Amino acid sequence: MKNIFKYINLVPLVFLLLASCEDLDQAPEDRFTDSNYWTSVDKAQLMLNTAYSQMQSSQYFFYNEGLSDNAYNGRGDNAGAASIGAGLYDPSLGRLKSEWNERYGGIKSCNVLLENIDKVPNADPAVIARMKAEARFLRAFQHFQLTTWFGAIPLLEKDPSLTEATTMERTSHAEVIQFILNELDAIAPQLPKNTQLKDKEKGKITMGAAMALKARVLLYESRWAEVIEVTEKFMAMTYGQYSLFPSYEGLFQQANEFSSEDILSIQYVPIQRRWGEFIDMAPISAGARLNALAPTQELVDSYLMLNGKKINEAGSNYNENDPYVNRDPRLTYTVVYDGYNWKEANGTSQTIYIKPGSYPDNDPNKAGPDEFVQGSSSTPTGYFTRKYYDVQHEADLNSGLNLMLFRYADILLMYAEAKNELSQMNSTVWDQTIRLIRSRAGFTDAAALSYNSALGQPGIKEVIRNERRVEFAMEGLRIFDIRRWKIAEDVLNGYAHGAKFGISSIDNGYLRVNLRTFDPEKHYLWPIPRDERLINTNLSQNPNW
Repeated sequence: MKNIFKYINLVPLVFLLLASCEDLDQAPEDRFTDSNYWTSVDKAQLMLNTAYSQMQSSQYFFYNEGLSDNAYNGRGDNAGAASIGAGLYDPSLGRLKSEWNERYGGIKSCNVLLENIDKVPNADPAVIARMKAEARFLRAFQHFQLTTWFGAIPLLEKDPSLTEATTMERTSHAEVIQFILNELDAIAPQLPKNTQLKDKEKGKITMGAAMALKARVLLYESRWAEVIEVTEKFMAMTYGQYSLFPSYEGLFQQANEFSSEDILSIQYVPIQRRWGEFIDMAPISAGARLNALAPTQELVDSYLMLNGKKINEAGSNYNENDPYVNRDPRLTYTVVYDGYNWKEANGTSQTIYIKPGSYPDNDPNKAGPDEFVQGSSSTPTGYFTRKYYDVQHEADLNSGLNLMLFRYADILLMYAEAKNELSQMNSTVWDQTIRLIRSRAGFTDAAALSYNSALGQPGIKEVIRNERRVEFAMEGLRIFDIRRWKIAEDVLNGYAHGAKFGISSIDNGYLRVNLRTFDPEKHYLWPIPRDERLINTNLSQNPNW
């Protein structure tokens, strides 16, 4: 059920920012000010909804994959994915400025609410306390995103004056992280569990969401024992009732929104609030206008065979001439490849022809709409995206499907990674995590499902890392894993490849689609945006920028 939270309009933020310093006796009556806006809980909720809407954009959600080795932004420079993915950017790049400004805009919305909500007359203290907790979560989330990209950042626990905003210095990454963790611990008891939400409240922040963010913060900081502590409580249902949704394919469909796996999502609703990235991600024959974000061969190659072996491993039975058979089912639920059976909600289906010359047309000189042709509007890698394709889409593939930021599979994989890092992996932990996730994906072979102690801690580490990659492919998380594992100089240098549609003498025929560069001396932190440093000369720059 779509909840009522989505239908409430957002407050025009500018109204709240124009006259906050007006003398109370002279507050204008023709526009909102701090003195006349905070008259009801409903108005406060409008402000909180604004902060929710600023949490994350669908463009960042999808195009962050283009920053990683999972996908290539081959047309335009959407969300800076082409520039950052290739390592060709500087402090003037628009994505850096927009990331900085949009997230600080979200922080401002939270601080404005927190500093004014107690003015609401005759409000239920419990309602106000919960709204404050939600705002503090959103403020912590925005600080986490900023410090993950930029390192040291200005920490804003209150809305700054103009003078403060143009003179403040950066707070260390460690201090920002501690602030975030303190906030999450403080607000968790004031938030409901997912089982306590009414239908109209679905999509709001819960205790589980707060603890999922805490687990992710600790994971990115490699604080393994603390990751285990939080995730074990998740698995014991301390923070709410969560479990893997039975169908990996169905997990990403509107019919199964707010499933047992969904901890927190970006909220959308048909007509009222939609996203439309699939117009540039789906096959052209399925209604897309062009391809701007295409999965890479490197991503496709990371999916195991059904017997649990890597494609280049002895005994895998991988056939390079028939590469998509007997593979991890998540490949088919995520990536569209040549010969793909594309299904729609009405029961119809069509074959997607991508290999050059494969389209069944009487004119041999005419390429099919999805066929790979160098420089065309079709895919530059030979692959399109299926995951999150909304079979109930509206015109131009616009969608009201929620996009999950935290889901229970991540909790299980965080737990597995932390246990293995502390050399505590065993068959019990494996069965609680990797086995469950692979079983849900569709694996049945015992070799793929059983714990193999012979791999040792380093071998299991690679298994877990690859499991994260294929489980969350095209969900925007891969780039953060690459950065925290410090493997970017290995996987983001050299060519990103596409399908085997190229010249056999070059990379065995796999398309070279993008030459990438990653300098570990500078690229692990984004530079502080140029314009921000022009406004505030107290903002120092990151190393080597």
